[in-house]
Amino acid sequence: MSTFLWVIFPYICLAVFVVGHWWRYRYDKFGWTTRSSQLYESRLLRWGSPLFHFGLLGVVGGHIIGLLIPQTWTDAVGISETAYHWVAVIGGMISGIMVMVGLVILIYRRRTVGPVFSATTPMDKTMYFFLALVIVLGMWNTIASSIFGLGGSEGHSFNYRESVSVWFRQIFYGQPDASLMTDVPFGFQLHALVAFFLFALWPFTRLVHVFSAPVGYITRPYIVYRTKDEREGTGVGSRAPGRGWERVQ
Repeated sequence: MSTFLWVIFPYICLAVFVVGHWWRYRYDKFGWTTRSSQLYESRLLRWGSPLFHFGLLGVVGGHIIGLLIPQTWTDAVGISETAYHWVAVIGGMISGIMVMVGLVILIYRRRTVGPVFSATTPMDKTMYFFLALVIVLGMWNTIASSIFGLGGSEGHSFNYRESVSVWFRQIFYGQPDASLMTDVPFGFQLHALVAFFLFALWPFTRLVHVFSAPVGYITRPYIVYRTKDEREGTGVGSRAPGRGWERVQ
């Protein structure tokens, strides 16, 4: 079971993530969208969307630093574990609260605004559930470990950079060590598993818009608009111009 959870399952989820995006782009280009509901309601969206997205940028940035940058690197540049810990906790809590508040507003909006609720698909509801679960677990792990010291040695918080971070990087090396996750607190284990499951769901939800960018607009030709000149006797442009479009003599 340990090998399945910490070696096989992550690779299954990452394979679905990659192949699923290829399939979605290949066969469902018109469905590759956020399916924006701004036309239905904008007041709640104006508050919820920025809070959620800017908070999520902070959360993703914190995970990139915490999971991908080895502890030896931060030690080498003179950042102590205590300093790193408090920066991560304060930044993580601020970003996490922003994400949670924004997500609550967005879910409330989706549930209470009739047209928005009617446009919500079962996959949207599934995505919201697992996204909220990942965020709640991450917040709980931060609070339980950093504030209450659960899972760590006496007088210290749990240092995930010595186990979870190493295991996560090993996945991309092709040599994940399942034993690194065996003694990790249950909250961190569940957070990792749910996060990988969310990656597997990703290609089949509106989250695909994360990988969308209007790059084509940089090289596309200009769109030129021309009006038809009145040409007497030719039948072209014989209709009188509309109000406000009269020719300047």
